[in-house]
Amino acid sequence: MSKELINPQQFAKASRILEEIPQLNQEQLEELKSLYEVAFGKLKKDQLLVGKVISADSNGVLVDISYKSNGMIPRYEFADHELKALKPGMDIDVLLDELESIDGNVVLSYEKAKALKAWDKIIKLHEENKPVEGVVTHTVKGGLSVDIGIPAFLPGSQVDVQRVTDFESFVGQIITASIIKVNKKRGNVIVSRRKYLSEQKSEVRKKILDTIQPGQVIQGIVKNITNYGAFIDIGGVDGLLHITDMTWGRISHPSEILKISSPITIQVLSIDKDNNKISLGMKQLTENPWSKLSDVIKVGSKVKGKISSITDYGMFVEIENGVEGLVHISEVSWTDRINDLSKHYKVGQEVEALVVALDKDNRRMSLSIKQLEDNPWKSVSEKFKVGQKVKGTISNITDFGIFITLTPGVDGLAHVSDLSWTEHIEHPADLYKKGQEIEAMVLAVDETNKKISLGIKQLSQDPWENIEQEFPVSKIVEGEITKITNFGAFVKLSTGIEGLVHISEAEQDGKKIDDVLKVGQKREFKVINSSKTDRKLGLSLNLEETVKKEPKKVVAPKAAAPAKEKKEPKVKERTENKPKSSLQLELEKFKNK
Repeated sequence: MSKELINPQQFAKASRILEEIPQLNQEQLEELKSLYEVAFGKLKKDQLLVGKVISADSNGVLVDISYKSNGMIPRYEFADHELKALKPGMDIDVLLDELESIDGNVVLSYEKAKALKAWDKIIKLHEENKPVEGVVTHTVKGGLSVDIGIPAFLPGSQVDVQRVTDFESFVGQIITASIIKVNKKRGNVIVSRRKYLSEQKSEVRKKILDTIQPGQVIQGIVKNITNYGAFIDIGGVDGLLHITDMTWGRISHPSEILKISSPITIQVLSIDKDNNKISLGMKQLTENPWSKLSDVIKVGSKVKGKISSITDYGMFVEIENGVEGLVHISEVSWTDRINDLSKHYKVGQEVEALVVALDKDNRRMSLSIKQLEDNPWKSVSEKFKVGQKVKGTISNITDFGIFITLTPGVDGLAHVSDLSWTEHIEHPADLYKKGQEIEAMVLAVDETNKKISLGIKQLSQDPWENIEQEFPVSKIVEGEITKITNFGAFVKLSTGIEGLVHISEAEQDGKKIDDVLKVGQKREFKVINSSKTDRKLGLSLNLEETVKKEPKKVVAPKAAAPAKEKKEPKVKERTENKPKSSLQLELEKFKNK
């Protein structure tokens, strides 16, 4: 409200003069003074008042403070949630900024009143280590701004006990936090919701740890599921239900029997107050099926069950509810080489097996399917003797040899070195095919380790046995060039034996071995050495070289001596006939003196 300017001409003139000025008695004067003090004397600048809300609009909030005029509080001093909560007639704390401004208005401040009261409250709560409640107004750099009467800073790392990525989801929420730092001079307050939650959780945990006892059956809610178990909320405190304590049977993952947020009944197994850990169990609520396992099931007995799971190393078979046995992959078949069980068996399939080991205390049972049949290796040493010729079918070919099935379930190995006396075999698949019928000789039998060594080359005579008699030194032989290397050429003879022509025996008249010999070429060679022990045969292209060289080796030393004797005089003569230098003449004169 603005003041009205009044001109002197506006004053009214009284046509009647009061004969007597009214006099007030003492009581009236006191009452008038009291009214004046109420209206003016008690209202001072920066005074905290309680007013009543008259109205609230886009301009601000109009407040009655029992003065001649009402006060207006600007709209920006209120948060959205505070404006929504205001209603006409509601009491509100305000601070008297000015009793009368230049415009004649009463100036009030809600923000300053709130801050004035808040600081006293905050300092007291901080000293008493008590939490404060506030409303998250907006996000700021590095965290959130919380209205606790004054703006307080909530760092992002202190928002929750777990890492928070979406700060916007907290805007508008009423939160409770601990006051960790107060600086009234700078107007700074830092709060921590994480600290408050941790303290509350610690108190709840301590209370629960003092309440529950091992063996007690309690209710909980599945909070989180991991590969090794599940965390159960038991009234604000988490306990671990390990996967091995969920069921007497076997499961691959806890999610097979548990779901997040689902209620669950568990038993307290152990409590570690020092480390605040609670171990829970679910299978303990039912009787251990291994303890009441039928006496019929024992080592050597036949059992039937359904395959509950298949792994790389074997398959688990459920014999009774909660009782499983393991059939290792090596115990599936005597004859078949099984690498992937899922190709031969399916989960839920019924199988029969033999109990080969049983440990009720540790809940372990080993089963075997192949031992329901006779071991084909049991009498193999009686069927197959060393030196015996056998027939079989090639079951597998590898780079180190071929496997030959002699009888169902019994395979022998013919190593690559026992395939041929003469051939250099790079891979057996070059000569043999899977399923091919073949003859071999038994070289060794190891019934304990289930191994039979076979040989194919042993079916024929070793061509190296009589190599020294058949191919003596200096004999001329005919062969075919099969391979040329940087050190010589390999020559295959009619008997299948390969001999080597070294480069020193092949290169002639400055020509290299590649120019002299070609793969597939047939020609004559001379044997220069043969060894049965080393299984080597040396050849040469020089068919008559040995005969020509022998006389030269004997004559050469005698012819060399006279040559030197003839040369020495010639050298001496040339030296004597050479003109003497001036230095030599002077030396001779010196000697003569």
